[in-house]
Amino acid sequence: MIILGLDPGLGTTGWGLVRAEGNRLGHIANGRLTTDPKATLPRRLADLDAQLGALIAEHAPQAAAAEEIFVNANPQSTLKLAQARGVALAAAARAGLEVGEYAARLVKKAVVGTGGAEKAQVHAMVARLLPGVKIAGPDAADALAVAICHAHHMASARAGIR
Repeated sequence: MIILGLDPGLGTTGWGLVRAEGNRLGHIANGRLTTDPKATLPRRLADLDAQLGALIAEHAPQAAAAEEIFVNANPQSTLKLAQARGVALAAAARAGLEVGEYAARLVKKAVVGTGGAEKAQVHAMVARLLPGVKIAGPDAADALAVAICHAHHMASARAGIR
C-alpha cells in the first residue's frame, strides 16, 4: 500500500510517500509544495490544491495521513495553517482517499518511541527507518514521519492490536 503523509502549511507543505508491505516500509518519494507569499490567500490555497491534486494523480496513493493542528501563540498563523490543512484534507478526500489524522505527540511516539521527542530525533529515525532516503527538508521529513505513523497504525488495526 502506498501512503501519502502530509505536513500542511500555507507557505510550505511537506509530503512523503512510503510503501507499506506488512511490517516493511519503503521510501517512494518526498518533497515540498510551496506557494507564493506575495499572492492573495485564496490564490495560495487554490495553488496548493492544484499541486496536491497533481501529486496524488501522479503517485496514486491508496491512503493519506496528516498531522493535526497545534495552536500557535499567533492566532493568524494558526488560522492560515488550518486553512492549508483543510485544502490538504479536501484534496485527499476528493481523490477518494481515507485520511488518518494524528497529533504530533502520536507521530513522535510511533517513529521514535516517545511523544516528547525532539524534531532532530524524529528526522534521524525517519532516515533510519527508510535507509538511503534523501529528505527534501524538515517539512518532508515530518510528512514521512506522518506516513510511517499511519502505516504502523494500519498494521496494528489489521493485527487487531489497539
